[in-house]
Amino acid sequence: MKGDYQELVDEISALLGTPATLENRDFGLIAFGAHDSGSDFDETTLDPVRTRSILTRKSTPAVRSWFEGFGITRATGPVRIPAAPDAGVFRARICLPVRHRGVVLGYVWLLDAEPGPSHERLSAAMDVAARIGELLADEERAGADLSRELRATLTAERGWQYDMAVAALRTALGPDADGLHALVCLAPWPGEDAPSPRAVPAAAALCAVPWRPPATPGAPPTGGADPSRGAARRRGAGTGSGSGTGTAHVAGAGAGSASVTGTGAGSGRGAGPLAGAGAGPASAFPAGPYASGPYASGPAPYAPGAVPSEGGAPRALAVLVRLRSGDNLSPATTAAGRLRDAAGPAAVAGIASPRRGLADLDASWHEASSAARAATAQPHLGPLAEWAALGPYRMLTALPPAEPDPAVRALLAPAHAELARTAEVFLDHAGQAGRTATALGIHRQTLYYRLSRVEQLTGLDLDAGEDRLLLHMALKAAKL
Repeated sequence: MKGDYQELVDEISALLGTPATLENRDFGLIAFGAHDSGSDFDETTLDPVRTRSILTRKSTPAVRSWFEGFGITRATGPVRIPAAPDAGVFRARICLPVRHRGVVLGYVWLLDAEPGPSHERLSAAMDVAARIGELLADEERAGADLSRELRATLTAERGWQYDMAVAALRTALGPDADGLHALVCLAPWPGEDAPSPRAVPAAAALCAVPWRPPATPGAPPTGGADPSRGAARRRGAGTGSGSGTGTAHVAGAGAGSASVTGTGAGSGRGAGPLAGAGAGPASAFPAGPYASGPYASGPAPYAPGAVPSEGGAPRALAVLVRLRSGDNLSPATTAAGRLRDAAGPAAVAGIASPRRGLADLDASWHEASSAARAATAQPHLGPLAEWAALGPYRMLTALPPAEPDPAVRALLAPAHAELARTAEVFLDHAGQAGRTATALGIHRQTLYYRLSRVEQLTGLDLDAGEDRLLLHMALKAAKL
């Protein structure tokens, strides 16, 4: 469609022998003709108003009001507008209103000069402007209708309302409705409205919808873990040298009084890998980069809500993309990439599994929005995240919003953000102390101490598979 507009603008430029510019009725730039490099060219050719329109693709409200004062919104034929250097308009203009069925949809602008184009040529240019009006009307009608129908489908609960919304969308899409589609969720979207589907390759429909960004839990209640569970039950704390004789998972990790070397001696039985790991209090270690990271209370730095929409509430953009085959998602990734460029670097895109027809569009939206949430919380999954490639996050994103499990609530407090990060990396590395210490850039003894503190705070046994599973899921879910 952009190519169609450009061809018509170039046709008007050729008819009248001067570069033409096409703007919509809100003075947003759509296309402009090139200047002939062989012609005379000086600084007055591009006056400040014209330069701003081309470079920023829009005009200011003051400029719009000034030009509308010449009656261009009501005109049915060419309007000549004199130069006004004080207003930044160094050259006179000719405005060709672009109308369709009596409604103004845009304007074609030309630089005027004596003697100016003939009446016959202006009439021919107005005929081309009428063809532009047909395109603008078609685009406006398609974009508005499909946005409304798609939004109604994605926000309706399963039942007769959903069935009616799907039927309306199917009617609006026509033959495309039964084809293969992939739904894309791009978040955060910085505006209230969606762009036209014709501005996005392979897009059948777009709409902006409310968005629930990943949110971190609030500060936990006072008090620690249940003392009858885990480390407090399995270990003692003494005043020795930290060379524990016990053999629990973190045996010998006594609660020392002043330094990293500690003065405590743990006790226990078994053959855990952390035996003999004496350590001092948490304050003996630097706060590190995670002191205010994703486990702190309040909005996380990666939350889409950090980029508010014009209305103040977070929004996402839903895009229904046509596919040629089920194993080729390139049209969806291309559309997502182009829209992400428009939304900004903070935006991520989730892509649902391909489906034929529209019956399960709600399931597709769950997949796409869940993939976007996961990519927002875990940057390594994005910025373009496919639902099929999410792994465990397919299950985690399906969990309803809830308070953290009581066992991990204390660990998720802002004061323990570094311990939570340490536990997550330890579990991500399958409990291998060497790899974990390397990933965190800390000494093994530091790691052993932190893990002992995690056990003390949670009451979980990091030797127990189910306790590890609970802790790992809780930490990942907290980011979502």
